[in-house]
Amino acid sequence: MSEKIQKLLAQAGLGSRREIEKWVAAGRVSVNGRVATTGDRISSADKVIVDGRVINLQPKDNRTRVLIYHKPVGEICTRQDPEGRKTVFSSLPPIKQGRWIAVGRLDINTSGLLLFTNDGELANRQMHPSGQVERQYLVRIHGIVDDDMLKRLQQGVMLDDGMGRFKKIQVGDGSGSHQWFTVVLTEGRNREVRRLWESQGVEVSRLKRIRFGTVELPSYVRSGDWLDLTPVEVSRLCKSMGMGSKPQPLTPSERQQRQRQLSKLKARGAQHR
Repeated sequence: MSEKIQKLLAQAGLGSRREIEKWVAAGRVSVNGRVATTGDRISSADKVIVDGRVINLQPKDNRTRVLIYHKPVGEICTRQDPEGRKTVFSSLPPIKQGRWIAVGRLDINTSGLLLFTNDGELANRQMHPSGQVERQYLVRIHGIVDDDMLKRLQQGVMLDDGMGRFKKIQVGDGSGSHQWFTVVLTEGRNREVRRLWESQGVEVSRLKRIRFGTVELPSYVRSGDWLDLTPVEVSRLCKSMGMGSKPQPLTPSERQQRQRQLSKLKARGAQHR
């Protein structure tokens, strides 16, 4: 069965459909020896080359996968680092087809939930500003926070790259000059949580993302660990992003592997309580 070229390449993990459409328009993609056009339909039997690299479209494993990863402080969200620092990709499991795509980023000093998928279209929909996907963070503030400050942060503060605001702020534990808050925003601009608080003259001493859209960071997934979402969870996530997706059952060996990993994570999590 043939599919539109941008859809099949996005499913292979090369990027979003919109990105691939631009590659095709720029003449960077060829199919069976000829330059591709946007309306082309292809199948896994076609020879597709992108920027001189042959793309493997054979259906080894076309299942959409989504990983939860608990990023530690000190890791960076790039595939390679010239300074030799550890990257989040070095901790991920190998993938049979395509590549892992990070859904957004966290700066080197921020910990918590990162999502990775092999579906470029799903990644793009989660990150695109039009999706208004909520990001939820735990943040510890050093400095005095009053009601007027919280009101300003929710009404909107002008930053270097435009207006920013928190959709929700919930006061947590702590007192005096050290206090925890839970905040929610619907953008993924660089260091936006930190910059919003710093605009009010206070310091962010700790920052951790605990939710991205409908996906929460489980308490038993410790720092540096990862876990595959189940097919049902992946299907639910795709539908929340306006993408039709039926759960694709795991094979018996995949079910056993996931259960072993889940048991290991929960046992490790119990040791740290």
